[in-house]
Amino acid sequence: MKTRAEILKSKGYWIAKLQTELFRIIDSYMVSKHMNKTQLAEHLGCTKGYVSQLLNGDFDHKMSKFIELSLAVGKIPEIIFHDIDQYIESEPKSYHSRTSLSIMEAIKEPIYYDEAA
Repeated sequence: MKTRAEILKSKGYWIAKLQTELFRIIDSYMVSKHMNKTQLAEHLGCTKGYVSQLLNGDFDHKMSKFIELSLAVGKIPEIIFHDIDQYIESEPKSYHSRTSLSIMEAIKEPIYYDEAA
């Protein structure tokens, strides 16, 4: 089993974290605007298949696409660089105290969308 420090130093953890956050903001936008996947695809200027990939977490974006999608749903992607060791020491030890979903919480219960809605 990996230590917390090893996980926080892994590329996969940070990719999954950013993907989960992007999913969360896109899903929230879609729900708040009462959009289905087809309408969201039109708004984002992409295919319905790509929206399905976004909502299923099956994507790995270039930075430019990540920013484009964030801005399209009214969010500014702010990236802050921290020293790894300082982050590990200062980050809350309890992941349950966070307000955003952990990766495991996000994939526990899949969300299904009514494409006809």
